[in-house]
Amino acid sequence: MLQRTILILGVANLAGLIVIGFITLSNTKLVYVDSNKLINGYQGMIDARKVYQQKAGSWKANIDTLGSEVQKQIMAYEKESARMTTKERQLSQELIKTKQKQLYDYQQAMNTQARQEDDKMTSEVISQINAYIKKFGEDNQYKIILAATDYGNLAYADE
Repeated sequence: MLQRTILILGVANLAGLIVIGFITLSNTKLVYVDSNKLINGYQGMIDARKVYQQKAGSWKANIDTLGSEVQKQIMAYEKESARMTTKERQLSQELIKTKQKQLYDYQQAMNTQARQEDDKMTSEVISQINAYIKKFGEDNQYKIILAATDYGNLAYADE
C-alpha cells in the first residue's frame, strides 16, 4: 500500500513538472533545426569535403602505386625463381615481404590520417555552425533552439 502511494505521488509530481514546464515554455520562443540539412547544406562543409576528397584521392593513388609495385615484384619473382639460386630466392622473398610490410604500414598510417583529418574537418565545421546558431538565437531573441543531432537535442539556450 505504501509503495502504491509513493508511486502515485511520484507520478503526480512528474505530471506537475511537465505541466509547469509546458506552461513556462508556452511563452518561450522555440526553434527547431534539422541539423543534417544544416550541416550537409552548409557551404563550409561542402568545401571541406571537396578538400578531403582530394586528399583521399591522393592517398589512394599512392597506395595503389605501392600495391602495384609489390604485385610486379611478386610476378617477377614467380617468373624468375626457377632460375635463381637458393640465396637469390631468399633475398627476393625477404625483399617482397619488406615491401608488403611497408605497404601495410603505409595503408594503416593513411587510414589513421584520414580519420584524424575527417574528425578535424567535422569538428571545425560543427564549431562554425554552433557559433552561427548561437548568434542566430541571440539576434532573434530565441530562448531555445532544438536540433536533432548525434550529440543531444539542445543546440542553443538563452543564458
